[in-house]
Amino acid sequence: MSEDTVEIETAEDDAAASSETAGSTRDTPSRLGRLLFGGVLGYMAVENFRGMEGQIGYAESKGLKEADKLVPLSTGMLLVGSIGVTLWRLPRITTGAVVAFLAGVTPVMHDFWAMDDDQQAQVEKYQFFKNVAMLGAALAFLERAWKN
Repeated sequence: MSEDTVEIETAEDDAAASSETAGSTRDTPSRLGRLLFGGVLGYMAVENFRGMEGQIGYAESKGLKEADKLVPLSTGMLLVGSIGVTLWRLPRITTGAVVAFLAGVTPVMHDFWAMDDDQQAQVEKYQFFKNVAMLGAALAFLERAWKN
């Protein structure tokens, strides 16, 4: 009877281990979703790096102090975050970097409520709400990262 018990316990342990492995796979966000989201973030970061002088000038025009340091730093955060989200590596850190980027940049750089020119205000409003939507997605990924 004790041999049967040992066999049953072993089978139950194997089933639990198998279930845990399957659970961790299920807890990883959609590969396609990560690829799309991370790809867009990566594209944004690369374009920011390509036009860094313009990005710095734009940040300075918005009154950002030390834009020459903060713009490359935040763009680097965005790039690292995009790679981490796409590959789902260090997801707490990388999704946190994306959240920090979007939460910090969006209200400062896309302050449509402060624009005098209606056309410029419309452009900033579009960019603001695009970033808010992306922030929502980043927060969803961050929540998933903390649950894993």
